[in-house]
Amino acid sequence: MRLYLLALNPTDSVTEGFLPAAARLGPDVTILTDQPDAHRAAYPEHPGVEVLPCDVRDFRAVITRISTHHRPAAVFTNSDHLQTQAALAAQYFGLPGKDWRATLRCKDKGEMRRRLAAAGVDTVWSTEITEPADLTGPPVADAPYPCVLKPREGVASEDVVLVENPADLVAHGKEILARRSGATLVVEEYLPGELYTLETLGDGRVRHVLGGFHTEVSPPPYFIEQRMTFVPAHPEPVVAQVLAQLDALGVGFGACHTEFVVHEGRARVIEVNYRAIGDQCDLLLAELLDLPLFEHILRAHLGEPLPADLESRRDGAARLEYPCADRAGTIVAAPEPTELHVDGVHLTYRPLRRVGERHELYRTNRDYLGVLRATGTGQEAVDRAVAQFVAAHRWEIQP
Repeated sequence: MRLYLLALNPTDSVTEGFLPAAARLGPDVTILTDQPDAHRAAYPEHPGVEVLPCDVRDFRAVITRISTHHRPAAVFTNSDHLQTQAALAAQYFGLPGKDWRATLRCKDKGEMRRRLAAAGVDTVWSTEITEPADLTGPPVADAPYPCVLKPREGVASEDVVLVENPADLVAHGKEILARRSGATLVVEEYLPGELYTLETLGDGRVRHVLGGFHTEVSPPPYFIEQRMTFVPAHPEPVVAQVLAQLDALGVGFGACHTEFVVHEGRARVIEVNYRAIGDQCDLLLAELLDLPLFEHILRAHLGEPLPADLESRRDGAARLEYPCADRAGTIVAAPEPTELHVDGVHLTYRPLRRVGERHELYRTNRDYLGVLRATGTGQEAVDRAVAQFVAAHRWEIQP
């Protein structure tokens, strides 16, 4: 039994989540990646994992690599960029997997808006930009300012910006198109409201709601996620609205991370990441819910049904804090990796940037200097422990 895992960069989800889960479940693991050296260096604790070079962005290359190697039991990825490739490969080999049409709708933000509008579940003003001339042409003639400009297939808030007027749109659009050669940008209506996430897990037969997070972002015009607080259960009408939008997209297999806003009781999807939540939230979720989350995700892709009741804990409180660079420069001070228990709260800090490392300012999640995870049984105690940790440490960048 062999599990093929498609990957780009090595991630915490793979090293601390999916590889240990695969080891417990038993399948041999082959990682297909366009960065084989980085992956081989990242897995010293998993010597049995095979790493093979492959142009994983091309589904044809993935299918060829698998068909000329060992017979697959599952084809899986937790990468935003590779969901459609993995879905097509799984379908080609007759394996359980996501519907490639659904993965495409989620990845392509323009297609997502069209699909939701056609299904009658939500209509958002949206158009697409492929060249600088479009920024002053008919596509944006009736744009409702303020609006949001973002890459059609973007992730991690990269190049997502709030534009207040036509001049803003032209300036930001030209700058992004100059850096992203051949990219298509989406201009869409700004949706007001509090930002939340919904985390779901399904096997095509049942779908479990694992809870979600309340997300706090940086001040406009950028949307950097700075803090996330666990929400055990959103209001039922809100969950129903979000699930209806996921149904319209065809989402129901494996893990899914959905970002949405709630304004005056109305839930509207911002984007759908058809994978497990990242930035170490998945690790926190597994700990908080006392749930073999990664095993459940892999089992679904291996064709095993999910239990009707996951029997997860629902009495926990949690928060993630992301110390973030506010300037470019060299990192001269930052905490070391830390594990603490303070007044019943479990704190885990993991640095993402090393002291001495040069950091450019991206105004995205790539500006994270580290991740602080905190779990406990009371939100006040969790918040207090996080505040104390942040106050007791410093992150310093010198130009």
